Amino acid sequence: MRYPKSETAEKHQRILIEASRLFREKGFNGVTVSQIMQATGLTHGPFYNHFKSKESLMAACIEYAAKESLQEMGEHSDSPESMVEYVQRFLSIEHRDSPGTGCLMSALGGEVRNEVSTQKHFSHYLLGVIEMMSNHFPWAAEQDARGDSIRMLSSMVGAMVLARAVDDDELSEEILGEVRSAYR
Repeated sequence: MRYPKSETAEKHQRILIEASRLFREKGFNGVTVSQIMQATGLTHGPFYNHFKSKESLMAACIEYAAKESLQEMGEHSDSPESMVEYVQRFLSIEHRDSPGTGCLMSALGGEVRNEVSTQKHFSHYLLGVIEMMSNHFPWAAEQDARGDSIRMLSSMVGAMVLARAVDDDELSEEILGEVRSAYR
């Protein structure tokens, strides 16, 4: 039995949303296709009507989350205050405690290196973020906007990775606070 295209598209979108969340929360190997489908309220069977494999879903999730993230970044103005607000929100306790809805890079960056099927999509996303930050945020020296963007992004993502990795809330908050203080 064929479903209407709109229903098929809605199911496809639900799979992407839930898989993106679960992959960021638990990692690529920490969640199965069955768990993803259960989270969508669908059975395991229709998965292969939407994706060839778990690896193709992982790549599609990188693309989906990247598009969402770049769109959100584009909504910020190009003022210094907007840049500070972006950094402050990124390096917040709320973001640290919500990897499923947070930054793709800080949640999955370490795992992408082991998943060749995702690297091209991740690289494309990373280049998009660097370009957006370079062109969108106000930098002291325009000629080094790309370098400044890479340094800022690397420190933010690194801080988030470390803040999530430690078992000491005080240290975690200190890490986030130190990097936040560099961008006030």
